[in-house]
Order: sequence, then structure tokens, then C-alpha cells
Amino acid sequence: MSDAERGGVFGAIRDKLIAKKQDWAREGRLLTGAHGAREVDRLPPGQRLVRDWPVLDLGVQPAIPRERFRLIVDGAVEAPVVLDWGGLMALPQSESISDIHCVTAWSRYDNRWSGVRAADLLAAVKPRTEARHVLFQSSDGYTTNVPLAAFADDDVMLAHSWDGAALDRRHGGPLRVVIPKLYFWKSAKWVRRITLAAEDQPGFWETRGYHNHGDPWMEERYG
Repeated sequence: MSDAERGGVFGAIRDKLIAKKQDWAREGRLLTGAHGAREVDRLPPGQRLVRDWPVLDLGVQPAIPRERFRLIVDGAVEAPVVLDWGGLMALPQSESISDIHCVTAWSRYDNRWSGVRAADLLAAVKPRTEARHVLFQSSDGYTTNVPLAAFADDDVMLAHSWDGAALDRRHGGPLRVVIPKLYFWKSAKWVRRITLAAEDQPGFWETRGYHNHGDPWMEERYG
């Protein structure tokens, strides 16, 4: 099969996946109508607990060697940076344990992450007073958005390791975002750019019927 033929097959699969997920949004699939409270309900409404870690993406899992890794942090910041792998590892390193919740209704408990806390990255780049929103761009072309307050939360990580080992490419390695209090589509894999801005900019799924915020306990699956 030629490169053009492979590209056509991939494009068809990707388009079918996107159309299916947009159908879910139009149909309100998986919605229970229930609301929970994060403080008392560990499992959000409509979720099921899994022990494995399902792999979900747009059909591309980019290979990014550490020697070619770059993370751009720009926009409404006083000190924009372009970090190579050494620069990333020179930032304060932390560990955290958190649960994750996918909009496709699975949840996984007690994930152990290592990486850079978002709060430490923000301290390095110094958000300007007008910064209110964050846009993530990934190496596969994916984008998503969150309020700056959500990104600055204490449990948010830029994770390069999971369960004591380097983060697998399938799950967003070498570096992914982890925002435990929001549905996991907000936790961009293969993140390559983080832009702070005064105005919101909805991302890939947010412009295709999915909720702009994505709180699992409020069942904010769709817009």
C-alpha cells in the first residue's frame, strides 16, 4: 500500500470516529441526568470503574524522541519559554496520585504520575493579569481548552511518567497533561504548546458538540 493509500485509509477511519463521537453528542449518549459531589462521590454519575487503561485517540500516536521534544509556553505570559527535554526536567519535579474519568464512561482510580506541576510551570512563565484561559495543542493536531483556574489547580500535572515508568506513547508520552477534575479529553496527549489567553478558544471536541468545561460530577459531557 502506498503512502497516499495509507493516508486515505487513515482519513476514512478518523472521519468515521469523529462522526460517531459527534452522534453521541447529538443523542446525549451515556447521560444519566444525575449530579454528584466530588467530595463524597468518588465515581462520577454514569461512570464504570476499569482496571486497565483504554487507549483513545484520533488514530495517530506520534513518535517523539526526547531529543526532538519541544514544549512551547506562550501567549499572555511575562516569560514565554521553549523547553527541550533537559529544560523540562530542570523544572521542579513532583509526584501525585489521582483518578481519571473519560467521557466514554470509564474511570480508573489511583494513577501515579510523575512530572511537573502546572502550578510550578505557571510560576516560571508568570501569567499576565489578563490571562484567563489555556489552549493546549498536541503533536497529532488535537486541541482542547480549559480555564486558567482549572489548569492552575494543585493536582494538575504535565506528566512524563505513570506508575513508575516513562509514559507510554499510546497514552500521550513523552508528555501529556493530566487534569483529574475534568473529563479526560481535556488532558491533552503529546502536548507541544500551551498558550495562555484573555479570550477562550474552544478546541477539537468542544467545537464538535462536547461541553466547554467538562465536569464529570455535573455530567458535562456535551454542550
